[in-house]
Amino acid sequence: MARRYGPYFDPEYETLSIRINPPRVSVDNASCKDCTLVKVDSVNKPGILLEVVQILTDLDLVITKAYISSDGGWFMDVFHVTDQQGNKVTDSNTIGHIEKALGPEGYTSGILKPCPGRKVGVNSVGDYTTIELIGSDRPGLLSEISAVLANLHFNVAAAEVWTHNRRTACVLYVNDNCSSLDVDEESRLCVMEEQLNNILRGREDDESGAHATFTVGSTHVDRRLHQMFFADRDYEGGCLEMEIEYPPSFKPEVRIESCVEKGYSVVSVSCKDRPKLMFDIVCTLTDMQYAVFHATISSDGPYASQEYFIRHMDGCTLESEEEKKVVKCLEAAIRRRISEGFSLELCAKDRIGLLSEVTRVLRENGLSVTRAGVTTIGEKAKNVFYVRDASGNPVEMKTIERLREEIGQTMMLNVKKAPASAKVPETGGLAKTSFFFGGLLEMFRT
Repeated sequence: MARRYGPYFDPEYETLSIRINPPRVSVDNASCKDCTLVKVDSVNKPGILLEVVQILTDLDLVITKAYISSDGGWFMDVFHVTDQQGNKVTDSNTIGHIEKALGPEGYTSGILKPCPGRKVGVNSVGDYTTIELIGSDRPGLLSEISAVLANLHFNVAAAEVWTHNRRTACVLYVNDNCSSLDVDEESRLCVMEEQLNNILRGREDDESGAHATFTVGSTHVDRRLHQMFFADRDYEGGCLEMEIEYPPSFKPEVRIESCVEKGYSVVSVSCKDRPKLMFDIVCTLTDMQYAVFHATISSDGPYASQEYFIRHMDGCTLESEEEKKVVKCLEAAIRRRISEGFSLELCAKDRIGLLSEVTRVLRENGLSVTRAGVTTIGEKAKNVFYVRDASGNPVEMKTIERLREEIGQTMMLNVKKAPASAKVPETGGLAKTSFFFGGLLEMFRT
């Protein structure tokens, strides 16, 4: 049989334009008195805006203003950023990371190369196996999931859990809690998958698409959760959570208009400001195959105003039916990360079944977890839970005091309450957890 040869592509060609015109990044603390300016000039490529925003938000930086332009094959961005306390970014390690990740080395070394999430087989990333779960939400679900993992001798090294429209999605990194090595015994994985699927389905007549999946490859956790909810079509649900958590003046308003003379669709978003808001919006537009050509982002007190000039990847503007879907998807993306009310931060020495123990106590006290982050640094475990009571109402103080008495003896418990009508940075909450989690994922990347 004659051999057939395909065309040869030099692997260096992909980064040729970047090496000829290397990106320029500057971190400017002199031009503005109350924020740091991060300026990025680079050859344009699909998804570049999301990559830049992802790096800034993973460093827990708050984007107060931004100006984006990417017409003519060149990408020019200016971001006004502060730390979580509203101060300029002066830490040399943080500045160095920004310059390295967004500069020539970040692009040519693959730091910014996207890692698509895939759903085939089992993959151990580093010393961890990645599990994705999605299903109908109910009080105590996280407790049941963590109990299964503990009973099967799996340790949860890191996790992120979101709920929205009565659905829950989570990404967990687990290993063998005896050897701290990745899980590769097929029989144990099969048992775990079966038990987790049974828990997620809840009832025999539940046909809501609940499933547990072991993933191949690695992706940004927050982005993956958005993708899971989008595939689950959570944007088609009702707005019960928004009625509970937002007063009318803070409901997100998404509008789409046509800019005929320039050939753009203009997406305008007005809502309550919060950390990672820009990331959630840009992530959703990118995953829906829309390119952002221009954008203006600003914050005024507790409100945020964002405007994006977009086209579909094929160069077309939005049709009327597409506009309705984009509005729903952006509203859902904004809501998924909202967690008003109490947040519980628990720090303790990591041990087998710690997550199972903590979530059991929460369940026994009638608390439902709306969002959670789990991290492990050395021998120290940090868990952050946003909670409501089982009916979805705010937690009473007597319940919080009971929790202090029950678990305050064995671990540090920090309770915070976010007012529903003011802009409150998530200091010490999931924002800090996400910073470590983003760093932890860098160790997982293949």
